[in-house]
Amino acid sequence: MSDEKPAAGGDVTKAWAATQAQKSAASRLRIFAWLAWIIAIGGEVAAIYLLMHHKFDAGAGNGNGNMPLLIGLLVGIAVFAIAGSMMWKAAYRKDPASKANPASFFFQNQLGAIMTVLAFLPLLVLIFMDKNMDPKNKQIAGGVGAVLAVIATLMGVNFKPASVEQYTEDMNACASQIRSGQPTTACSPEVAAQAQDIARDTAAVTAATTSAANPNGLDVVYWIAPENGGKKSAEPHVFHLCKDVSPLKDKVVNQGTVTEAYAENAIRITKQIDMEQKQCGFAPAQ
Repeated sequence: MSDEKPAAGGDVTKAWAATQAQKSAASRLRIFAWLAWIIAIGGEVAAIYLLMHHKFDAGAGNGNGNMPLLIGLLVGIAVFAIAGSMMWKAAYRKDPASKANPASFFFQNQLGAIMTVLAFLPLLVLIFMDKNMDPKNKQIAGGVGAVLAVIATLMGVNFKPASVEQYTEDMNACASQIRSGQPTTACSPEVAAQAQDIARDTAAVTAATTSAANPNGLDVVYWIAPENGGKKSAEPHVFHLCKDVSPLKDKVVNQGTVTEAYAENAIRITKQIDMEQKQCGFAPAQ
C-alpha cells in the first residue's frame, strides 16, 4: 500500500544542500580558521602578560620599552585574525547557513569580526590604561593597535553572506536555464553541479514519460518515503517513473517533482528506465 503526497508543479523549489565535498572543504577551512584565531588570541595573551609585567615600560633595562616587540605582536595578531576571517568566510560560501534563524545566521557569518574584536579589545584597553608606559610609546602602540583592529575587524565582516535560501534560488534558476538552453548566468560553482543533476534527471524523466496523453512528458517521480514521517530518508534512494514499479512494491511512496525528490535525499533517477517505461505504461507504441 502506498501513501502519496500530492504532486506539485514542475518547478517546486528544493532546499539546496552542500555536497559531501563541499561540507568536507568547509570543515577544513573552519578548523584552520579556529587555529588562526587561537594563535591570534595567544599573541594577545602573551602581549597582556608582558604588559602586566612591565616589559613595555621605558627604562628599567627595557630601553625604549620594547616597542618593536609590542608592535610585532599587534601585527601578528592582525595577520592571524584576518587569515582566520578569510578562511571562515570561504567556508560559509561552500556550506552557508540558513536565514531561518536570524540570530544564528548573523553569528555564524560575522564570527570573524567578533573574534577579531576579542583578539584586540582587551589588549588595547590595557595599553591605554597602563600608567607606567611612556606616554609617547602608549600613543604609538595604541594608535597602531587601533588602526590594525579596525582594519582586521572590517575584513572580518561578511557584508554579503551567502545563505541556503539564496543558493536554493540560484540552483533552481540555474537548472531552469540549463533545461531551456538559456545562458547560465545563475550557475555559480557552488550550485552548478546540483543544478546540472536536476536538469539532467528532469530531462530524462520527461523524455521517459512522453505518451499520447502527455506529449511533453511529466516531471513527476516516485521514491521510498522517509520512515516515521521524517523529511529525509535515513538512506538515499533512487526515484522511479510511477508507483507501480517492482522496486516500490509494498513500500510507502512519496510523489513529486525531481527537485522534490532530491530534497528528500533521493540521489538520481533509476537506471532501469526501459523496464519501468513498460511497467508504467510509457513504453513507445510498437
